[in-house]
Amino acid sequence: MTSVRPLRIAILAHSTNPRGGVVHALALGDALVRLGVEAVVHAPDVNGSGFFRDTLCRTVSVPASPVGKDMTGMVETRVADYVRHFETGANRRFDVFHAQDGISANALASLKERGLIGRFARTVHHIDAFRDPRLDALQRRAITSADRHFVVSHAWRERLAADFGIDAVVVGNGVDRERFTPVADGREADLRRRLGLSGGPVLLAIGGVEARKNAIGILEAFILFHAHHPSAQFIIAGGASLLDHDAYRVRFRETLAASGLPPWAVIETGPIPQADMPALYRIADALIFPSLNEGFGLVVLEAMASERPVIVSRIAPFTEYLGEDDAAWCDPANPASISAAITAVLTEPQRTQFIQRGRDVARRHDWLGTARAHLATYNALKEPTYA
Repeated sequence: MTSVRPLRIAILAHSTNPRGGVVHALALGDALVRLGVEAVVHAPDVNGSGFFRDTLCRTVSVPASPVGKDMTGMVETRVADYVRHFETGANRRFDVFHAQDGISANALASLKERGLIGRFARTVHHIDAFRDPRLDALQRRAITSADRHFVVSHAWRERLAADFGIDAVVVGNGVDRERFTPVADGREADLRRRLGLSGGPVLLAIGGVEARKNAIGILEAFILFHAHHPSAQFIIAGGASLLDHDAYRVRFRETLAASGLPPWAVIETGPIPQADMPALYRIADALIFPSLNEGFGLVVLEAMASERPVIVSRIAPFTEYLGEDDAAWCDPANPASISAAITAVLTEPQRTQFIQRGRDVARRHDWLGTARAHLATYNALKEPTYA
């Protein structure tokens, strides 16, 4: 009897750092392996240290060349790094190539133009606004050159249809409820000590100091809240981004310096080790996530699985997968609205209700379901590229 070789998928991410698209890529790869698919996640690896967490799926660290501060030059260099890697025939032994971002999609577009691969899929998590016309052109090419498209929300499906005439498949997102849980794992006390937490309440934002994450709006809301809760502390975690946020960070620090807040009230952590992330949610009293532009918001599910109430913007995609009573809604452009939502999630009985509803939301989002949503498209793209 002839055995059937499992489908072999190359998933390409833009870096090995814990950004949303990379988290999605690794979780998708692990779920596909559980479904009997051979998934291999690739990413340029600047330091050669590998991905930010261990995986069930295999991973490949693509050698990455040195880059300067020029954003367009960095993107073009990373595209070239990917192309150089896949020019070697042994590295292309996959049935399907699947890009998770603009860098890897541009690399696959170049390989396709040269006839080194046939077709490829692209997940569009979100679309950025670039002032540099070269970056904007690369972003457009990364979308239009793909043969099939995935999105994580209906909002982005509608956006791709309106702007590009593309019919994308909505695959959604999941959450690992074995990792993200309200049950303490022993890291909490040490993490509180390292971050300098005291009485609280402790408010958490994830994504670093970025305009898209509305960091200044959250800070302004916290300033209003802190005036009535002088022991409150605000943690802003993450920030490992390939994009240039320096000008926005200067504005953030100017706002903070002028706020009159004590130095211990606002804590910027930078990237957090993944082993500490579940405990980070547990030592917080609420997640503040009033993004101005979001693909999905994976951290919302992680916080809900950890039984922490969540504050979100009243915009899509949040309005797609969250009901009216699942989270505290706010106007992301209005710091007073964000501050009022903070008060709501810390006040009973609303707090308990948000936690209970959020737990139910997390239960409805499963990575195996996300992986299954890819399979029909993968099979349609499959080509007999190798024996």
